[in-house]
Amino acid sequence: MRQGLIHHIELYVSNLKNSIDFWGWFLNELGYEPFQKWERGQSWKLEETYIVFVQAEDRFLDIPYHRCRVGLNHLAFHAHSRQQVDKITDKLKEKGVKILYSDQHPFAGGDEYYAVYFEDPDRIKVELVAP
Repeated sequence: MRQGLIHHIELYVSNLKNSIDFWGWFLNELGYEPFQKWERGQSWKLEETYIVFVQAEDRFLDIPYHRCRVGLNHLAFHAHSRQQVDKITDKLKEKGVKILYSDQHPFAGGDEYYAVYFEDPDRIKVELVAP
């Protein structure tokens, strides 16, 4: 057991199909593999950590997610290189995903911080940062 490391993250989403389409390719690029799948959810796993996406019930869809409210602000992932950040950035653009802070990309986090920032279909901010 690796004490203190994240075991899993579970995100409730407004449209499971859209989230699976969005997250599937990205997580595969980072080395995650499909792990579990059921009618209202799907997960991907990398080593001992997995990420789960679950369809939210209709009765909870009335208030949309916003990262500036109390709760999750964003998810940040390690890239293995700046080239991987560039490759993912190109794929995001091909898919029509808006790059956040594009006027400062890839140094929106500072001169020493090479990353791409974007949002998933529910507007959860995602960051991929190179060493």
